[in-house]
Amino acid sequence: MSEVLKLKNEEGEKGKAEVSAKKRGRKPKDFKEEYRINREQTKFFVDLTKEKENLEKVFQLLESANQKSYGKEINFKDLALFAIDKVSPKDLEKLQEGSLSEMEKVTRALDDHNKKTGINLSLGEYLVKKLGIS
Repeated sequence: MSEVLKLKNEEGEKGKAEVSAKKRGRKPKDFKEEYRINREQTKFFVDLTKEKENLEKVFQLLESANQKSYGKEINFKDLALFAIDKVSPKDLEKLQEGSLSEMEKVTRALDDHNKKTGINLSLGEYLVKKLGIS
């Protein structure tokens, strides 16, 4: 019983340390939060309630995959795991491009321009130059 209490106490201390590591308050303008993967996560859920077209595609794929005489039923997990193997580096690049906001695309273009020319333009100066505004 005391071992269980010790484990719970250690987990509680660990949780407190993780919570206090995050700073509160305003973040600077150029702050970029680093993405970290939680490797302890074992369950993933896909909510398609608001995406009717994608939900219909999933149902069509499952219906066509299960039109067979033999074998076990193919479920969404089987379909997803099979599709994950088919994802290529080009597909990942497309996903990354699709995740960018308009302002992030402009900022990336500015960074590329600054690297290429060796001049450190601000965002405003870059936009004035690109748009031809005097």
